[in-house]
Order: sequence, then C-alpha cells, then structure tokens
Amino acid sequence: MQEYCNKRVIMANSVKKNEHCYTYIVECADGTLYCGWTNNLEHRIAVHNEGKGAKYTKPRLPVELVYFEEFDTKEEAMSREWNIKQLSRSKKDELIHGFHKNATND
Repeated sequence: MQEYCNKRVIMANSVKKNEHCYTYIVECADGTLYCGWTNNLEHRIAVHNEGKGAKYTKPRLPVELVYFEEFDTKEEAMSREWNIKQLSRSKKDELIHGFHKNATND
C-alpha cells in the first residue's frame, strides 16, 4: 500500500506547469464505470487497456473513454474526480450523456 501511495504522490508531483490535467470516466467491458485523473489522457487510457492501470479496471478490460474534462491544475482535476466519484450511477450516466450530446452538436 505504501508503494502505491508513493507512486501516486510522485505522479501527482510530476505534472509540469503549462500541462493540462484531465478528469475522465471510462466504461469497463462489464458495463461499470471508473473515474480517474491524469495529465496525459491518451497514454492513461492505453495504460488501463494494457492492464497496468487501476486495480479496478485490470479484470474488466477493455475500457473505453466515455467522458473527460480538462483543467489547468492537478488540484482541480483531482477535486473534480472526487466530486464525480460521489455521484450516483444515474448522475454519472447523465453527465456522460450530456457530454456526448454536446460533442455531436459541435
């Protein structure tokens, strides 16, 4: 557990200034959702799909990116991740649906 915590701290502290951070939701192969944050969205999704991401997603591959938000700081992204994790499944589904609806209207 300590090793995991240290890796998370190192990852969080390695975000460079001028890099954007993202809060994201992936849908797992079993239909469940996983929310996280990263400073490299494409790479993070690839890592999840290699089975090297979160413990939760590893047995539920593949995952598909279904939602993301962009932030200027890791603190904002981490705060939003926490907020999303507090939502019910139905509220997360509404968030995802609105994201896809807005994407098709752009």
